[in-house]
Amino acid sequence: MFLAWNEIKHAKLRFALIIGVMTLVSYLVFFLVGLAYGLAMDNRTSVDKWDASGIVLTDESNANINMSMMPRSLADDVDADEVAVLGQTASVVRKEGETGEDAKINVTFFGIEKEQFIMPEVIEGGAFEEDYQVVADISLQEEFGIGLGDTLKMAGSDLEVEVVGFTENAKFNVAPVLYTTVNTYQDVRFGQVDDSEEGRISALVVRDDALSEFDLENDDLRFYSIKEYIEEIPGYMAQVLTFGLMIGFLIVIAAVVIGIFMYVLTVQKSSMFGVMKAQGISTGYIAKSVVAQTFILAAVGVSIGLLLTVGTSLVLPTAVPYSTNVLFLAAITVLLVLFAVLGAFFSVRAIVKIDPLEAIG
Repeated sequence: MFLAWNEIKHAKLRFALIIGVMTLVSYLVFFLVGLAYGLAMDNRTSVDKWDASGIVLTDESNANINMSMMPRSLADDVDADEVAVLGQTASVVRKEGETGEDAKINVTFFGIEKEQFIMPEVIEGGAFEEDYQVVADISLQEEFGIGLGDTLKMAGSDLEVEVVGFTENAKFNVAPVLYTTVNTYQDVRFGQVDDSEEGRISALVVRDDALSEFDLENDDLRFYSIKEYIEEIPGYMAQVLTFGLMIGFLIVIAAVVIGIFMYVLTVQKSSMFGVMKAQGISTGYIAKSVVAQTFILAAVGVSIGLLLTVGTSLVLPTAVPYSTNVLFLAAITVLLVLFAVLGAFFSVRAIVKIDPLEAIG
């Protein structure tokens, strides 16, 4: 460690360049991790809020809630501890009085019964008490300036809803969720519904501790665990796998880059190492110094990259789907430093092969 640190202090510019490369690569990796995690959460936060065991969809829907449609009365056929009805549909809304493309907002309507367990916690305002009232995700307030009491008009119809409350962490397929009554959901999706018609919903959300014993008697329905359902959300797994591969390759690239830098420096210093060997300094001591030097450079570079990422996250606009996960950041930090140190072992092999007589010349 003594030799490694003293050499860094002696050649500050050279090692500053290596730290700079490590900082940029780690900054990119950390930022991509935050974006990947934020996008993934925007697909599923409303589902996670249910704290449910699973969801029942029609068998023909292929786990796509947008294609699932069933009579509301089927809730009575599901034998579980708790069953909640859910109607889901995507829509476009705009604040009353506003026009233009920028005023349009992509949202998802959840038609629910407010007495059932999937009713979200309201952090501002109150719960809906009647039809055509909604509890909205707080992002509508933060990104679009929607406030309590504002009226939202549906695109392509004369239907209007009033915002009476806000909840947090309620997004589905990257769109903010509007919670409302099942009757309102049916009007949004199907138009004006005759009171004599049996209500139609999209799914039944199930909470049951004895999940392994859960069975459906209706062959037209299929039960999915929440984990299975989230994985089937359109685009979710493709997005997670894509970002995962990108982040994995960047970690390997960072290790290769710093390994190449250390190898080139080792080759350049082969004569010096030869003199050190001739003086009786062991190969193991020199190798440990190189590995320690790599560890210091990687740790400093990754730490700076982490600080830059945290600083950037504080100034990002709310529209950017960035989210910090401490466990992910800690794991990536350890992997970046570990892979960089492993890359330094190429330099160790070069040190072992140095012949003192040939190096001295």
